[in-house]
Amino acid sequence: MKHLAVAVLTTFVVAAQAQSLPTTGTLVVVPAIGEVTHVNDQATATLSVEEIDKDKAAAASRVNQKMKQGVELLKKADPQAILKTQNYYTYPVYPEEVQAPPGQPRKPRVPTSWRVGQSVQLVTTNLDSLPKTVAAAQIALSLNQLRFGLAPATSKKLDDRRIAATYLNLNERITSIAAAMGRKVGDAVLDTVDFEGTGNYAERVQVTGSSVAAYARAAAEPVTEPSFEPGETTLTMRLVGKVRFK
Repeated sequence: MKHLAVAVLTTFVVAAQAQSLPTTGTLVVVPAIGEVTHVNDQATATLSVEEIDKDKAAAASRVNQKMKQGVELLKKADPQAILKTQNYYTYPVYPEEVQAPPGQPRKPRVPTSWRVGQSVQLVTTNLDSLPKTVAAAQIALSLNQLRFGLAPATSKKLDDRRIAATYLNLNERITSIAAAMGRKVGDAVLDTVDFEGTGNYAERVQVTGSSVAAYARAAAEPVTEPSFEPGETTLTMRLVGKVRFK
């Protein structure tokens, strides 16, 4: 009982001393954070084709044919999608090198075949038809990568909400700090508000949802529609405010 009384008295004394400290003109640096979450409404898919042949021209011809077919399938399945072909490559495939006997010159390396490939990027907001679109293109192409995110217009709209949430958090913290200092929030004057301007608070984006990062040869027959979960994106903003008490 005695120890409890001492503890209570100590707490009272510490609190009284904290409240009695002069705070006129005190500058307080207050960090704040705001978050907004939104369902992902845009998908970016990369589909590709690759061929290997002893004849470089034959490999390139098959790649060109399949890519043309795949692009046409994508355009038909999703006319509003944005398409961009990219990453066309051609390089030789050499056999395993055999170590030459001591004193013998190394034989010139001769390629046994050629590897040719190309990919196309699809950006779309038509997520309801995405499985059907990808399945249609997989007749000629392979799905190499898929990621979900927010459309630029959606991110812009969320920016207003994110700023408001961050500023609200700043006000809540200032109110709590003023109470802890034994001051009224009306005595506080907001001196500076830094919305990540110093570069010390990088924007944080957390994205959830299914993703694909694999390669498989395209099938020549209709493909069963894959399953995708768009998930959601959380945008985070950090703020640093400087508050001076009158």
